[in-house]
Amino acid sequence: MSIRIVTDSTADLPSEVAASLGITVIPLYIHIGGSSYLDGVELTREAFYAGLPTYEAAPTTAAPAPDVFRETYERLAAEGATAILSIHISANLSSTLHVASLGARATTVLPVKVLDSRQLSLGTGFAAETAARLAQNGQDMDTIIAAVDEQILRTHTFAMLDTMEYLRRSGRVNWVVARLGNVLQIKPILRMYDGEAGAERVRTHSQARARVVALLREQAPLARAALVHTHTPERAEELRQECADLLEGLDVPSVDITPVIGAHIGPGAVGFVCVSQRAPYARRR
Repeated sequence: MSIRIVTDSTADLPSEVAASLGITVIPLYIHIGGSSYLDGVELTREAFYAGLPTYEAAPTTAAPAPDVFRETYERLAAEGATAILSIHISANLSSTLHVASLGARATTVLPVKVLDSRQLSLGTGFAAETAARLAQNGQDMDTIIAAVDEQILRTHTFAMLDTMEYLRRSGRVNWVVARLGNVLQIKPILRMYDGEAGAERVRTHSQARARVVALLREQAPLARAALVHTHTPERAEELRQECADLLEGLDVPSVDITPVIGAHIGPGAVGFVCVSQRAPYARRR
């Protein structure tokens, strides 16, 4: 059986990684003014983050139509796939999983399983990587899904935001809270675990960075880790140095977060996606 892995552009997989593992990445859309762009295809991260502070209206995002997923699944079948595992951003954050499921139900040429990563950014990307490596090693679908599901329960994402302004623009907080947060130098810390998003408010940049380090330490020892940021590589490298003892021996890439996510959290955000070596917490659902 030839199992192929599909994910979406919010997974933040470097193109060379996706290509080497045969992972197909379906881009989402980002709408800026009257124009629409395919995420990661028609709009670079550099151009997006350079323009973000100047956009009159907040950018909006959207999943592609179900037919895009169906056509992708059918194309992979024509290339020799006998089954597909489609892994996507948390259903609590995006409609992408639902749309992929509609595309899967419309696909009749091969079986398609759609899996909620219950994560975002490289939390989804790490799940897709693991699935692709297992598929290349000849594992069956049930074994792959079980392994990915177990990894998801050890995967944590957390990042400090530089401002609450973009949360306000996207409707995540009201303008009074956002303005007060900026006056008081509040730095939100966003967290994602097992499909549940959470937030903390910390005063000042230095306190927020210390909290991010503490969150990483809580998950040590680590099996995998990546720095994620919204076009602020210098801050990411500073954070790497501060966490050097926790990251020793690991390949820790520094990844610019997709504009589809960056539109909601703004420039200057930095944090980690990590997979703990420890046994996962008991599933809550």
